[in-house]
Amino acid sequence: MQHSFDWGERLPTLTAERLSLRWLTKADVSDLYAVFSDPEVMRYWSTIPFATLSEAEDYMRRIHEYFAKRSLFQWGIEHTADARVIGTCTLYRLDFAHRRAEIGFALARAYWGQGLAREALRTLLAFVFGELDLHRLEADADPRNERSLRLLESQGFRREGYLRERYHVGGEVQDTVYLGLLRREWT
Repeated sequence: MQHSFDWGERLPTLTAERLSLRWLTKADVSDLYAVFSDPEVMRYWSTIPFATLSEAEDYMRRIHEYFAKRSLFQWGIEHTADARVIGTCTLYRLDFAHRRAEIGFALARAYWGQGLAREALRTLLAFVFGELDLHRLEADADPRNERSLRLLESQGFRREGYLRERYHVGGEVQDTVYLGLLRREWT
C-alpha cells in the first residue's frame, strides 16, 4: 500500500480554515489535561476524566508509542486563533490489509457549537480517504450523545448496530451505537 505522506517520526499537519490537526508535543500536556479532565467532555467517553496532570503525561507517552507502531494516529486540534490544542482527532484499530480504521474525537467544552468539530472531522476524513486510501471508517457513540451522532451522520456515517451495555465507566453501564462510513458514501 502506497501512502503519499512520509512515514517519519510524526504525523503530518492537516490544515483547515480555523484549525489544524497536528502532532502533539510535551508542551500540549496541560491543554490535553484541560480537555480530558472535564467531566462534561468525558460524559460519554469510554473512560473516566483525568484526575491528575500525570495522567495526561502518560496519555501523551502512549499516543507516541502507538504512533511508532502505526496502530494509532492521534492529532491535536489546534485552534488557529489562539494557537492552543482544544481537542483531539484519532484513528485507531488501523487495518491496512482491509483498508479500515475507527475514529474518535474530543473537543473542549468552550469550543462546542462553533462548527469546529465538524471542520476537524472533515479534515480527517479527507486525509483518511485521500492520503491513506482507506475504504471504511467506523465510530461508536453513546446513544445519549446526540451531538456526536448528528455530527457523524452529517458526514455520511450510517448507524449499523446497537451494542447493549458495552462499556462500564465510573460505575455506570453504557450502551453504544455503532456507525460506519464507506469511502463512496463520504459526502
